[in-house]
Amino acid sequence: MSEALSENGSSKPVQKLRYRELPEVWQTVMAIMTAISIILAVNQIFNLGFFIGYVMLDSRYMYLITGVMLCMVFITFPATKRSPTHVPWYDIAIMAVIAIIFSYYAFYAERIVLEAWEYTAPPVGEFMAIVTWVIVMEAGRRAGGWPVFAIVAVFSLYPTFADRLPSVIAALSIPLTDAAIFHVMGAESLFGLPMSVFATLVFGFLVFGISLQFTGGGPFFINLAFALLGHMRGGPAKVAIFSSGLMGSMSGGPISNVLTTGPLSIPAMRRIGFSKEYASGVEACASTGGVFMPPIMGATAFVMASFLNISYVTVAIAAIIPSVLYFFGLFIQIDAYAARRDLKGLPKDELPKLGKVFKEGWYFIAVFVALIWMLVYLQREAVAPFYATAILLVVNQFTVHKLSFERFMALVAQMGKLLAELAGILAAIGLIIGGLAVTGIAGTIANDLVYLAGESVIVLLIMGALTSFILGIGMTVTAAYIFLAIVLVPALTNSGLDPLASHMFVMYWGMLSFITPPVALAAFAAASVAHVSPMRAGIEAMRLGAIIYFVPFFFVFNPALLLQASVIENLQAITTALVGVALVSASLQGYLIGIGDLGDGLKGLIVRVSIGVSGLTLALPAGGLFGFSQIFLLVVALIFLGVGILSRFAFFSKPTAESSP
Repeated sequence: MSEALSENGSSKPVQKLRYRELPEVWQTVMAIMTAISIILAVNQIFNLGFFIGYVMLDSRYMYLITGVMLCMVFITFPATKRSPTHVPWYDIAIMAVIAIIFSYYAFYAERIVLEAWEYTAPPVGEFMAIVTWVIVMEAGRRAGGWPVFAIVAVFSLYPTFADRLPSVIAALSIPLTDAAIFHVMGAESLFGLPMSVFATLVFGFLVFGISLQFTGGGPFFINLAFALLGHMRGGPAKVAIFSSGLMGSMSGGPISNVLTTGPLSIPAMRRIGFSKEYASGVEACASTGGVFMPPIMGATAFVMASFLNISYVTVAIAAIIPSVLYFFGLFIQIDAYAARRDLKGLPKDELPKLGKVFKEGWYFIAVFVALIWMLVYLQREAVAPFYATAILLVVNQFTVHKLSFERFMALVAQMGKLLAELAGILAAIGLIIGGLAVTGIAGTIANDLVYLAGESVIVLLIMGALTSFILGIGMTVTAAYIFLAIVLVPALTNSGLDPLASHMFVMYWGMLSFITPPVALAAFAAASVAHVSPMRAGIEAMRLGAIIYFVPFFFVFNPALLLQASVIENLQAITTALVGVALVSASLQGYLIGIGDLGDGLKGLIVRVSIGVSGLTLALPAGGLFGFSQIFLLVVALIFLGVGILSRFAFFSKPTAESSP
């Protein structure tokens, strides 16, 4: 079942589209730079003092590791499609400039801090700051695309023309040189929250995720999913949910996840009767959902924890129930679709044996358990992934998946590409924070949003959802979230909403663009694997993932779904939400377990709408923003459910279909 995966656990088309195919010399250079980055990070995070007692300033560490990874950006990503297989002279020149400038910053790190260069730098500091600014924006363009570049350029330059804008968004302006030194020499822009979180927390989890894939973790989880679920009704689609969710949690990228698991799951779904469009939608939704599934959740959760000044474990625990609701809704929809069309699972004799899968890959689960134990019980968030990676690599060498030298070098190369990509994007996004921080406009925008909403929380949430969705079209999930956390979240919290729920709300809605046309990138990637119309795949993904459009409103109305209330309130909200999601999923697919086919046409629509409204009412948490009691919601839900079921038997006389998955 794992043959479709490429040798490095990722998909070749992604590399051809995004990365240079480097000659051997530059692969060696990338490996050395990656090793330097890891050594710097391990030394700083574990406070090793280079084993000679030399403790490096945090600012010097940030200058060094950022300089190395910016060089890696210009090795990995071509400026144009004309240089996909070699590193041209101008990129070498840019790397030389980066090396000189960031070495200067690192050498004079104490002086930069003590003399407050972020406010009054000497002429040489001003010149280098402007050059660094331009280089970082170009790195953001290469790693994140033109949309990231355009947004970063506007907001990072904003302090220089803020006084010439309409009064609603106007602020005091500062000279270009002052803006440059604030961006580069200070601790609130280039080296602000995104890069500091990346260099201290996210780094280790990226190393762990790549190591897990190269040691065979990806194929193991896919084979495990096939062994557990492949024989069930609609089995291959349920496999896609399980495997893509786990892989997405490791990679944090919906598109790369689709192209990793899609070549396995989509043909298997097609084989048992799923349409190409539906198979593409399933894979896109499952891969996108993995981004907010604990325990890893990509980079966004770590940034969120820093914004809120809480532990990452708190964020991960809060994300458990929303992710369960999302994947549970997908599972029920797939089961209903398969039941309605009598789609069976794969023959058991063609599936991997569960015992054999466990025997060959038990240590992957053991390492995951060790990681969670270190995160939750020991509260060692920064060092836990490094320990887990070390355990994984050591144990792996005594198994059939042991790494050869060539494969280990491929692991390092892939690690370097991922580090370079995220560093390039986050460094550029930091400039947005700097532009808003130096002018103080973020607070003004938040107040203006509250004013425009007329103090209506519902209107504000809808405005926030639309803004998050639009920004998510042009930016990565992490980049969109960081911008919204600065501009939009204060408006939500000022309206009395829970801070954690507000941050989760914008993260979820920023991610929805990956499955929502017209720019459903995850669905389009799945469509390329299934050879189907991208727009039709996007529409199917949007329908399949419909529950995620409601879940953020549920937990922002009442944070019990984020496990932020008492045990009784949490259990009550979770129970009713699960039943509600099951009813909504059944109405979307036209099949309810225990009842059977809900029918088509106008009569079927009446049945499905009644059951869907019942589910939404039941899933809506009691108390919170609306203040509805649980009894009231339960009575309303039962009335609509009763109407739906009675209408089903009044309108249609078909025998009840098989009710078990």
